Amino acid sequence: MSGYYQVAQTLADKRQKQQAQAAAQLAYSRDNKRIDIAANIGTALEAPGAFANGAEGVGLFRTEMLYMDRDSAPDEQEQFEAYQQVLLAAGDKPIIFRTMDIGGDKSIPYLNIPQEENPFLGYRAVRIYPEFAGLFRTQLRAILRAASFGNAQLMIPMVHSLDQILWVKGELQKAIVELKRDGLRHAETITLGIMVEVPSVCYIIDHFCDEVDFFSIGSNDMTQYLYAVDRNNPRVSPLYNPITPSFLRMLQQIVTAAHQRGKWVGICGELGGESRYLPLLLGLGLDELSMSSPRIPAVKSQLRQLDSEACRELARQACECRSAQEIEALLTAFAPEEDVRPLLALENIFVDQSFSNKEQAIQFLCGNLGVNGRTEHPFELEEDVWQREEIVTTGVGFGVAIPHTKSQWIRHSSISIARLVKPVDWQSEMGEVELVIMLTLGANEGMNHVKVFSQLARKLVNKNFRQSLFAAQDAQSILTLLETELTF
Repeated sequence: MSGYYQVAQTLADKRQKQQAQAAAQLAYSRDNKRIDIAANIGTALEAPGAFANGAEGVGLFRTEMLYMDRDSAPDEQEQFEAYQQVLLAAGDKPIIFRTMDIGGDKSIPYLNIPQEENPFLGYRAVRIYPEFAGLFRTQLRAILRAASFGNAQLMIPMVHSLDQILWVKGELQKAIVELKRDGLRHAETITLGIMVEVPSVCYIIDHFCDEVDFFSIGSNDMTQYLYAVDRNNPRVSPLYNPITPSFLRMLQQIVTAAHQRGKWVGICGELGGESRYLPLLLGLGLDELSMSSPRIPAVKSQLRQLDSEACRELARQACECRSAQEIEALLTAFAPEEDVRPLLALENIFVDQSFSNKEQAIQFLCGNLGVNGRTEHPFELEEDVWQREEIVTTGVGFGVAIPHTKSQWIRHSSISIARLVKPVDWQSEMGEVELVIMLTLGANEGMNHVKVFSQLARKLVNKNFRQSLFAAQDAQSILTLLETELTF
C-alpha cells in the first residue's frame, strides 16, 4: 500500500503547489476583466492563511471580535497592536476594518444594552456609537495609528442615513486632532466607506457618494431587510433568498449609481463566495468579492473561465426575470465557453517514471489529469479506465500499453504518456511494459476514440517510430515527435 500512498501524496503535493501558484495570481475573467478577490476575517491570526489562499486584501475585518467574550472593552493599545499585526502581514494589500458591529444580536454584557424583542432591527452598530462615543473614539484612534503601517480603510456598518456618516466623519476628525496633540504616529487621512445593508441607502447612493469613498454590500443582512425575513426563523427562512429579481435589480442600481460617480462597490456577505452565482456578480459589475478565504482558490479558478460580456448579458436577463425559479433556470442553462486544450500537452508527458505495477501507473496518470484541471473527477475516471482493463488487457506488445476509455468524467480529452525506468508487469500475454500511452476521451467524442486508438496502434507497429519514442531525451522531444507523426 505504501506505493499507492506515495503516488497519491506526490499528486496531492503537485496539486497543492499548482493551486497556490494559481491563487497567488490576480483575479481576471477570461476576457481580462479585473475583479478584486478579498477575504473576510475576524482576527489578525487569520490573515496569513487568507493571503496564502490568494486573498488580494481583506474586504471585511470584523473588529467586533475583539470586544466579545470578555469582561471589558479592549483598550486603545490592544486594538492598535491587533490592527497593526494584520496590516504588517498584508504589506501593501488593502485591509478594510469594519468598526464594531455590536449590540442587537451580538450582545456585549459590559455595555449593559437591554435585551430586545427583534435585535436585527434594534440598537446595534452605528446606532449605538453616539451613546458610546468614547468607546468609538478609542477604536478610531487605534485604527488611525495602525493605518500608518499599511493600507488601512475604514467601513461603517448599519448606516441608513446621511446624518450618521456625517457624525462619524466629525468623530474621525476629532480623533485625528487628538492623536496629533498626543504626538502619536498616525495616518492623517483614511479611505472611508459604508456597509450597504439597509435598503434605504440604495435610494440615496448619489448623496453618499459625496461623503464616502466606497460601498460594500452586506448581502446577509440586506437580504433579510429587503424581504422582511428573519433568516433565523425556520418558518420564514425559506423566503431568505438573495437570487430574486428584486435583489438583483437593487444590486444593479447600487453599482450603476456608484460607478457613475467614480466609486467602487464590493460585496462581503456569503453570496460573494457562492460559485453558482459568480457569473451574476461578475455581470453586475461588482469591483470586489470578499469571502471566506478557503473559497478563494476555487473562485479565482472559476473566474478565469468566465467571459465578462456573456456574464453581463446573463445579469441583464436575470434582472428581467419574474421569479427566482426563472433566474435559477437561466443559471443552469448558462454554460461559459470552455477553454480548449490540445489532446497532446507537455503537462501530461513523463519520462523516467518509477512504478511498481500497472495500478500505480494508471493511478498516477489519472491523478495528473486532475492536477491539471482536465478532470474534476480523477477517481471516477480511473474506475472507467479499469472497467476497460477488466474486459481486455491493453498491453499491445513491443513493451507498450495503451489503457483507454471514453468517459463522462474527462473534461478535456487527453493523451497521457509515462516512460518507465523499469518495465512493469501489465498482466498481459504481450509481456512487460515500459511505455504507457493512456487515452482518455470525452463521452461525446463519438468514433474519435477508435480513430485515435487505431492511429496510435498503427504507428507503434513501425520499429523506427517505437525506437524514437524510447530514445527521446525528454518530454518535449516525445511531444514534438507525436505532434509530427500523428494527426487528430
